[in-house]
Amino acid sequence: MNQIRCDESPMKEQLKKHIQEISDALHHSLQIIDNENHCMLSDLEAIQERFRRVESIAASFYMQCYLSAFSIQYSDLSIAVDHLSKRRHGALIVIQRNDPIGEHLHNGIPVGAKVSYSLLESIFYPGNPLHDGAVFISYDQIVSAANVLPLSATIVENKKLGTRHRAAIGITERTDALALVVSEETGQTSFAYQGQLHPIIMSDIIV
Repeated sequence: MNQIRCDESPMKEQLKKHIQEISDALHHSLQIIDNENHCMLSDLEAIQERFRRVESIAASFYMQCYLSAFSIQYSDLSIAVDHLSKRRHGALIVIQRNDPIGEHLHNGIPVGAKVSYSLLESIFYPGNPLHDGAVFISYDQIVSAANVLPLSATIVENKKLGTRHRAAIGITERTDALALVVSEETGQTSFAYQGQLHPIIMSDIIV
């Protein structure tokens, strides 16, 4: 896969379009707010839904930009995460960028195979001995699996986030790596970068 040129990405035009639509809707709401015969609640609900949609597109756009120069197997990654999400198979995949991350990984099992969606799906298949840890990817190679990652200490009180999500945030607090997470409970997919977790919709990023 060729590196994605973020400035030329169709997603950037989608973002501009959605943001302009939100701006127009807000402007319209300001114009009619003094009209007591018009209830704005349904309008605000529609605007809120548009905000959620534009957030997902933005997350997908930035994830592609952050990964494109560091993994030529982006298509396999996105397909694997999409399939895992639909099956609600929990997963945690860490992609190394500029910072070495080996010193932050523990108890990993060497794999040494080229990235493919079929291999990633088999690793995270429930019952597989390797499924319960993190897969470590460097460029086009699955370096190791079943890695234990440092947990984020800043969100211990957030009971809604499981161990996978805390580990994803933890490794991205310490390095510039990007981590992909699939929730076993909901199938929701997210990516962590610079200590922040962002939800994504896989249909936006399948390439």
